[in-house]
Order: sequence, then structure tokens, then C-alpha cells
Amino acid sequence: MNPESRPPLPPFDRDSAIRKVRLAEDGWNSRDPDKVALAYTADTRWRNRAEFIHGRDEARAFLARKWARELDYRLIKELWAFDGERIAVRYATPMSGTMTPATGSAPTATRTGASTPTG
Repeated sequence: MNPESRPPLPPFDRDSAIRKVRLAEDGWNSRDPDKVALAYTADTRWRNRAEFIHGRDEARAFLARKWARELDYRLIKELWAFDGERIAVRYATPMSGTMTPATGSAPTATRTGASTPTG
């Protein structure tokens, strides 16, 4: 097994796909940039709005900046679909500073993404 692999690994069944998504959600909600960055490959590439992130070191720095500003950050991940080798995930994050008195909750921003076959 590759030392950078994060079990459970493909092929996914429903239970292992849900477990993979939950582990990723827990990792992000730890708000530990070192821990979260290790879940991505050394040559990872991200885009966050107008910012382009290349490599694990830039990802770690981005997450540290993000979580220093977003003290109430929370990520919700849900399994959207899977097909053995791939997982599609629905992401939702409460929008900062938008708590509404009427509901006592914050609206969420939602997006989808996919996991790579290497886990």
C-alpha cells in the first residue's frame, strides 16, 4: 500500500464510500491544515475562486489562512454517488456571518466534487 493512501480505498461499496466521506468530513472539521493537507497528493491542484493552489505546501498555507479567518468554519459532506472506483460528494458550508434570528441557523453554500481512484 502506498504510504500516502487513505483507506478505505477503491473499489467502494456503499458502506466504504460513506466511511470515506465521513473521514474526510471529520478531517476538514478538525481545522488542522497539516492533517488535511496530507490527505492530498504532493502535486495537488486546487482552485478557490480566483486563487490557484499548486502542491501540498500551498494547500497547507491556504487552509491555515482560511481557518484563521473563518473561526466558525464547518464542512458538511454527503455521499452523492459512487461506482466502485469513484465517489461523488455534496459539500455544504454555512456562510459566515449570516446567522438569521428567525431560524437560528445560517444558509449554506453547496457544491459537488469527486474523489480520485487512489483514495
